[in-house]
This record gives sequence, structure tokens and C-alpha cells, in this order.
Amino acid sequence: MKIVFRQVQLYKFLQYCNETNMDKIVLDCGAGGNCPPLALFADHGYKTYGIELSDSQLEKAKEFEKENGLKLNIIKGDMRKLSFGDDSMSYVYSWGSIFHMSKNDIARSINEIKRVLKPGGLCFVNFLSKDDFRYEQGEKIGYGEYIQDEDGSDVIHSYFDDEEAEKYLRDMNIIYKEKRVFHRIYEGKQIRQGYIDYIFKK
Repeated sequence: MKIVFRQVQLYKFLQYCNETNMDKIVLDCGAGGNCPPLALFADHGYKTYGIELSDSQLEKAKEFEKENGLKLNIIKGDMRKLSFGDDSMSYVYSWGSIFHMSKNDIARSINEIKRVLKPGGLCFVNFLSKDDFRYEQGEKIGYGEYIQDEDGSDVIHSYFDDEEAEKYLRDMNIIYKEKRVFHRIYEGKQIRQGYIDYIFKK
């Protein structure tokens, strides 16, 4: 494939996955959109699975599969209750998705990811940090939790302190952590975005 994916950090996760001797089975939690990065893993010989809660994003992924002759096995699903067996996935990731829910639901989702991950398996997940320009905007519904407009819809955004998300990973081995703060031009304005990325091992 000649597609270059904008999710640069997933190339790093792919490298970590390629360096293990696990079966090449990967699950994307939040796999929809018009250019699903599961195709990157498929291009490297991985058996792919994905779940997507949004019908419109799922439809876009299906159209991408059709246009590119791919079968990525993306289905409608909720990461708070994954329809996969215990210890069934070598690799799991959630890119730009898990922070669109309350922190209680994030905890449920992380526990589900840990459940389906094989012993020795790897997971990549990224969280919004409080360095992001959107922090404290919108209606506050909890600690670091806000209802904010996204493409005309009210969407939960949860923001994290530098080490706050590690409470979900106390029984895991964190093998990579990166705090990213960067500026870019969006709709003619310069904005600041902040994320905290983790790769952890079960």
C-alpha cells in the first residue's frame, strides 16, 4: 500500500509489535473513519479486528475497505464491553478515542482491553492532557471532564494530569510513555494540543 497514515505514533507501536514473537493479531478500539490505521497493520501481515461505536465512522471505514480491496474486520462495538474472549489479542490500541468518554467509562474500557490482551501482549493508548487548548472549555461534568462541541455534536472530552492515567495501569508494565505538546494551524488559527501516550505490556 502507498497510504501514509497521519497517526505517526502508531508506526512506533507497530515497531514494538514487530519486535515481539507474539501472533500477529491486533484490535483497534475506535477503528472507524475514512482512513483506518488498521490498514497499516494489515499491510504488515497482521490479522486485524476493529470496533467502532459511531455508525457514520463505521460506514466510512467500510467504504475504505471496499475501495482498497481490504477486509479489516471492523464491526460495530463498544470498548466498554468488548465482544472478544479473554487473552485473545496479541496487540490492542486505541488512538484518539478513549478520552471521548467519562473517566469511569475509561476505567471500564482499559479493564476490557486488559482482559482481551494475551499475557505478554502490548497495548497503545493515548490520553488528552491538560496542556491542550480545549481544557476547561465547555460544560464541566466531572474532574477534568467537559462536554464540548465536535463537528456539531456534544462530545465528552476527558483531560488528564501527567501521571493520572497510570492508576489504570498499576498491574501492567509501562514500557513507553511520551508527553506531547505541539502547536499547529487549524481553521486559520494556531492551536496547542496535548497528549500523553502509553505503550504497556500485560
